[in-house]
Amino acid sequence: MGSWASILGFLGSSRQALSARNLRSRLVIAGGLTLVTLLFAAIFYSRQTVLAASPQAYLYLEVGGTLLCYCYAANALVRFRGTHDRTALILSFGFALSGIIETIGYFGFNDALNNGTLVLSKVPLGWMVSRTLLAVLLLAALAVERYMPTARKPSKETAAVLLVVALAAYLTSAAFLAAPSAPVANAKNILSRPWDLLPAALYLAAAACFRQRIKNEKDKKSSASLFDYALFIVASLNAVCHVSAAFSRQLFDGPFFLAELSKTFSYVVMLAGALLDQARLFEQVRTMAVSDPLTGLANYRRLISVLEAELDRSRRTQRPFSVVLFDMDGLKIINDQYGHLTGSRALVRIGKVLRNHSRAIDTPARYGGDEFALVLPEAGKDIATRVVTRIRERLASETEAPALSVSAGVAAFPEDGDTPEKLLGSADRALYLMKHGGRSSVQNLARIAACL
Repeated sequence: MGSWASILGFLGSSRQALSARNLRSRLVIAGGLTLVTLLFAAIFYSRQTVLAASPQAYLYLEVGGTLLCYCYAANALVRFRGTHDRTALILSFGFALSGIIETIGYFGFNDALNNGTLVLSKVPLGWMVSRTLLAVLLLAALAVERYMPTARKPSKETAAVLLVVALAAYLTSAAFLAAPSAPVANAKNILSRPWDLLPAALYLAAAACFRQRIKNEKDKKSSASLFDYALFIVASLNAVCHVSAAFSRQLFDGPFFLAELSKTFSYVVMLAGALLDQARLFEQVRTMAVSDPLTGLANYRRLISVLEAELDRSRRTQRPFSVVLFDMDGLKIINDQYGHLTGSRALVRIGKVLRNHSRAIDTPARYGGDEFALVLPEAGKDIATRVVTRIRERLASETEAPALSVSAGVAAFPEDGDTPEKLLGSADRALYLMKHGGRSSVQNLARIAACL
């Protein structure tokens, strides 16, 4: 009877999960269709009205977009130097090349505008080359990450990426330069600039690939980085840019200006996403620099820094603080009987107890090997002794094998020292006395603390 109830419960939960997943899928599809409808509504509205942009507004957007390209290219090079992320390296060259092409096109466009020789129906060749090249490099970055094995030497990575970028730039430029005629907008057709559908399709493919990569990360129960989300949004915005440009009858009309806005905003998203993700990486590096990799507690460097800060604060406020040294009992025996993995697990267990049974203002740290430390602000020896008693009792109550115990030594400011070295030395002497005076006696710890 119980087995049937469990089966029915499992089926019911599975049905609920499937219905929730179907509901999310329907909401995503409905949201996508709504966005597409709004996009085409905005395009056709701007196309039918007299909404248009001035040449100066276009030039300002071009200059701003070009500067954003260069800023992101520099940021991506910094990211590659620190993480060897090949996607970032490819995109750094891609955005730099796109910026250079757009800069050259800007000067030619400005000269034609000043000379009065600008043909509004002519599609700028620099636009097509730079935009298509960037789309190709987005797809190339995805292909390199998936199919090209990681090299052990960064120089080989850089050489391979340069080869991919050079090949993409050559093929893209050659394709447009070898075209029989320059692209010209036909105002009579609904799709006035069908050439823009090529980069639009490439950006859509890139957006789908980045969306799939984000989904794969979620399926692996790991969170996708802001960089991946930024790439997905950038590819989507650039697809919107070229879909809008495909309906542009001439330069500076409504769809053309909407395309320029989408393109420039995609650069803003790209740079902002890269900066935010880089800040996250810097925070991870900072955390790793002050954390013990096994237990996650503060490391020796962080411990000394906290002790120095507490000494400065206590000198100003004339209030005491304590530091406790813990030594794990019998780590060598555990390693010999159970293996080193169990020994490492024992250290993690002690670190977890220290973390869970400390105040928010306390700092548990791994002092080294099988020794731990605990800094207790605003606490004298009596409070520190009670903390040690609680931690030892918590370890004794654990049911996981092997059983664990610790010896402890307490030192307090100012009576036991006024430097980190003196305080740690005093706590180490108290720890030695406890280990040789009966490690299972809590009363002995109190007696030692009272004598020091």
